Amino acid sequence: MSSAHITFDTTGDKIARRVRKMRSSAVRDLFAAATREDVISLSGGMPAVSLLPPEDVRAATLAAVDSPEARALSLQYGPTNGAPGLRAVLADMMRDLGIRVKADEILVTTGAQEALSLIAEAFIDPGDIIITEGPTYLGALQAFSAFEPDVRAIPFDEEGMRMDLLEAELERIGKGNPRLKYCYVIPNFQNPGGVTMTAERRRRLLQLAHEYNFMVVEDDPYGRLRYDGGHQVPLKAMDDNVIYLGTISKMLGPGLRTGWIAAPEAVLARINLVKQGADLCGSSFDQLIVQHYFTDVNWQRTLQKFVQVYKERRDTMLAALEEFFPPEATWTHPEGGMFLWVTLPDYMDTDSMLAEALEAGVTYVPGNSFFPDGKTGRNSMRVNFSFEEPASITEAIRRLAGVIEERLELYRVFINAGALPGYGKEAIMADEKTATPWSEIIADSEQNEEAVMQAREGDAAQIDIAEEKTVSAQEAAAPAEEAAGE
Repeated sequence: MSSAHITFDTTGDKIARRVRKMRSSAVRDLFAAATREDVISLSGGMPAVSLLPPEDVRAATLAAVDSPEARALSLQYGPTNGAPGLRAVLADMMRDLGIRVKADEILVTTGAQEALSLIAEAFIDPGDIIITEGPTYLGALQAFSAFEPDVRAIPFDEEGMRMDLLEAELERIGKGNPRLKYCYVIPNFQNPGGVTMTAERRRRLLQLAHEYNFMVVEDDPYGRLRYDGGHQVPLKAMDDNVIYLGTISKMLGPGLRTGWIAAPEAVLARINLVKQGADLCGSSFDQLIVQHYFTDVNWQRTLQKFVQVYKERRDTMLAALEEFFPPEATWTHPEGGMFLWVTLPDYMDTDSMLAEALEAGVTYVPGNSFFPDGKTGRNSMRVNFSFEEPASITEAIRRLAGVIEERLELYRVFINAGALPGYGKEAIMADEKTATPWSEIIADSEQNEEAVMQAREGDAAQIDIAEEKTVSAQEAAAPAEEAAGE
């Protein structure tokens, strides 16, 4: 007799309203698939921790336990705002970036992800307005969504968040609106876009923050991973009121769950209360290891190794995109960080295409995961270049290009046949802003909608049928066209 049994969830009517609205992380969901040996992962934002010198990690770890005094600190509860020694070290490290803060203006968190949740809990009431870049870090959207804000996503270009569009949105919100709480930005090598906000736009953002009375939350996990160009002054160095988020994940390793918030002491006092209710304190053991790593070993040398290796991998990905991707695709050219953003024609759907990519042995993160509505950006994707070896990156892009080309081949048939209104040969060359939205195209005819849906399902037999319909429609229209020509 089988021992299998079915378990039913009886808590459905007990779940909090805010949890019902939360979305799972697309990256987390992809981890299981990415562990398959035949799959090359371009989806996660994982650093190459194999580059860390084992002797440095070992020395920092042993220092956290090699004396009774060390064990009394590392294995015991610690202060909610973090170990004093680590906060002093972090304050020193931030001076390298031009940021001058005291240790008392720093609160250590369990990774920067907890920092996002703590800030959201401290400041967001349901219906409050939060401004982000569009697209933005999906982990931030997850953290914010639990508290039911109204998230306004502002598009970016190669120079960062569009200040003209931000100003227009702020005018709609209105000055003195108590619902407007903060603007969350990733100015350096933005996740997922890879773009960097210019100095001029940074200054304008801070001016608007004062004019419209909202806080600025600066997330800077990648700031030290610069491969080209010059250093950009952090927002926090330009305005003491900025709430700055940092992490050691990209300089040491995400397994040591250590991030921090640098903010005015009055702000930290509020966040400290929230953290007490969340976890009392972070891991004293992790914090002491981090403190010793950034005090006792030559971590700058290892950081330069990360920069050198990631630059090579970025260049490899850019070269592979240039070689294999179709001319209809565009992508960003990051000066640092871990990601770049690929944009396909707006009739493509990277969400539904992911299953085909997995079959081909490659993963990415669909673009809609990085927008608050979960729908915008379906023709885009984020790809990561920090983790895989150069040869694997090239092969992954080749596989992905094959998947994209297979889908595009069908759409080209319809476009060349004039079966997709708004996407004739002239429209292909037109600016993306003037192209007919995909939602309007499929509404124009039942035939188009059926063909597109079959294409998305990847059913080869039905695609053939759809193509035959297009040919039949052309043949039926031919006599009328000849008559008109006569």
